[in-house]
Amino acid sequence: MTISQATASVCSISGIKSNPQATASSNKKKEIYLPGTDCAIKTQVYLSGYTSYRVGGPAEWYVAPRNLESLRASIEYAKTYKLPITVLGAGSNLLVSDRGIPGLVVVTRHLRHRNFDPETGQLTVAAGESIPGLAWEAAGLGWVGLEWAVGIPGTVGGAVVMNAGAHSSCIADILVSAQVLSPDGTVETLTPSELGYKYRTSNLQGGASIVTQATFQLQPGMAPEQLLAITKEHKSHRLSTQPYDKPSCGSVFRNPKPHGAGWLIEQTGLKGFQIGNAQVAQRHANFIVNCGGASAGDIFSLIRHIQHQVQEQWSIWLEPEVKMIGEFPAMG
Repeated sequence: MTISQATASVCSISGIKSNPQATASSNKKKEIYLPGTDCAIKTQVYLSGYTSYRVGGPAEWYVAPRNLESLRASIEYAKTYKLPITVLGAGSNLLVSDRGIPGLVVVTRHLRHRNFDPETGQLTVAAGESIPGLAWEAAGLGWVGLEWAVGIPGTVGGAVVMNAGAHSSCIADILVSAQVLSPDGTVETLTPSELGYKYRTSNLQGGASIVTQATFQLQPGMAPEQLLAITKEHKSHRLSTQPYDKPSCGSVFRNPKPHGAGWLIEQTGLKGFQIGNAQVAQRHANFIVNCGGASAGDIFSLIRHIQHQVQEQWSIWLEPEVKMIGEFPAMG
């Protein structure tokens, strides 16, 4: 079993008798309920409705657990039938292939709980909680520390894995600990130093553990109206400088030094360049937008075109920040 990212004893699933490979090939639509849970594993669920790009083929198998027990049962199911696992949160930093994803896709956006502890100033939240929603809620309480994140369209799990950031702040600045589910079903609590945080990455990327919750250190005590005003300014800045009127994944490329990816792409003359219905955004060149009806293949081809053009003009190969999942055509 392999786990792609975009924990107590393991529960038994001995009540399941079907072979998932045989079931998927013989039934286009089927649900399998995991014993002891209300969690159903489904077949052939199209993922375009689960990504911010609004593209992506079907998950061979799909599950959306609502608690840790159901998540454990889902992972054990995949282990039993030797299915690769792909984890999706809000799907906001992903490009899913038109061919879909083999194995089991685990959607964590329904893992929800949050607790603001006024004695410690710590916020403990499940992996599926919305980062912008938490930013607004913290601001309304006068708790400083998340206002920069109001424009990040993702969930806690993905933000912890990729060390999401904006306005010169990032998750590593406020994270106290992350709880992760290991492939063997055990829960482990990791500190920021153990996560090996760097710019937009952590040790969790490419690993086999799944973030289930996180604890952040915030600073209570600011007047809520003042903090809400700051949060609104951050949101307004994002809306005025980045294209939110069309589906996108956010920033496509990591920023090299000394110039940002958007500047390099714009200076290469690629603003507005289009392949199929995928376009380099006019408002911000480090965004690729779906103009309506774009395929994942269109977006992938445009990413590669940008990389080659920037490489030719600046001798810099732009590294994608977006995570590409599934099969894409080989391109030189």
